Amino acid sequence: MNPMLSRLQPYPFERLRQLFVGITPNADYRPISLGIGEPKHPTPEFIKHALTSSLDGLAQYPGTAGEPKLRDAFRKWQMTRYGLVVDTNTQMLPVNGSREALFAFAQTVIDPSQNPVVVCPNPFYQIYEGAALLAGAQPYFAPVDPKRNFAVDWDSVPLDIWARTQLIYVCSPGNPTGAVMPLEEWKKLFALSDRFGFVIASDECYSEIYFRDEPPLGGMQAASKLGRSDFRRLVSFTSLSKRSNVPGLRSGFVAGDSAYIKQFLLYRTYHGSAMSPVVQRASAAAWEDEKHVVENRDMYRKKFAEVTPLLASVLDVQLPDAGFYLWAGVKGSDVDFARELYAQYNVTVLPGSYLARDGSAGANPGAGRIRMALVAETAECLEAAQRIVQFVKNRS
Repeated sequence: MNPMLSRLQPYPFERLRQLFVGITPNADYRPISLGIGEPKHPTPEFIKHALTSSLDGLAQYPGTAGEPKLRDAFRKWQMTRYGLVVDTNTQMLPVNGSREALFAFAQTVIDPSQNPVVVCPNPFYQIYEGAALLAGAQPYFAPVDPKRNFAVDWDSVPLDIWARTQLIYVCSPGNPTGAVMPLEEWKKLFALSDRFGFVIASDECYSEIYFRDEPPLGGMQAASKLGRSDFRRLVSFTSLSKRSNVPGLRSGFVAGDSAYIKQFLLYRTYHGSAMSPVVQRASAAAWEDEKHVVENRDMYRKKFAEVTPLLASVLDVQLPDAGFYLWAGVKGSDVDFARELYAQYNVTVLPGSYLARDGSAGANPGAGRIRMALVAETAECLEAAQRIVQFVKNRS
């Protein structure tokens, strides 16, 4: 048995399930979950049609590099969204959702014989930690700074850690905070990458859900603006799950430095992670259409405009830069808050401490906060918010 498996911590949702063991929620309220970031808006009909009309693809073995039509859809989207010129043959690959790719990429990049470190934000998406551990690396957690809109404090990482770092995970827009990295922050990371030689994995799966007029800056877009048109030591990860409300399709793509894309293709060829031709054709249709993306974003904007002020009346919370989470401060224990809310009002939220690890000073940067995923229809999210308001008032 791989001894590294014993180092994996329980996934946040397993911890949440254990937290609720023995609790019978108030039967006066129907259950509402804001715990899991699973998009609930309807899947566009044209994507369903593209999927079902491509079933002849089931009779074919897929190529790991993807069909030319799909790669061209990636290219067009990169040009439209970010103004980038990306080579379809050498700088991009289809992946079975960003989660699978984020994990597999670490197995491609890490050399476990060199006492490697993988740096990631704290709080963070737990796949980063698991990917690092199973690749034989030590995770290092860089804390976010609430005073700077939850920007990651990269300056807090010691030089001896940077010297051992082989990979860094960046999440912008961030999960759970929704913070977007500005150009100056990217410039800092690129300088560190040039100095120490580590690779940057940019997780951008929330890039198309945002609340300001200007869309979030992408990693490759930042590189291009800074004259790094070869995207050296940078690979971005994006997905259709949130953008197009197809989490069950398991479809996304990676793009960036051709040298790392080449090695990732080699790994994936042996790993057997080619995308089904059926999924490829439905994915191409989704990437080529922006109308449904705008409509989806508008639904989130209207929902957050109604729900956020209501919750802000009793919690420390504000509209994020992007994404579909609210990262709210609560009084006292975030774990107790989640458990009592579930028991009394049958609403599920995720304790922030479940999404973070104790830092160098011993403090958990997620403690005292909860993550709420506003993924359901507006009426259901509003009902949950009203219950939370009542809960907080009664609790006070």
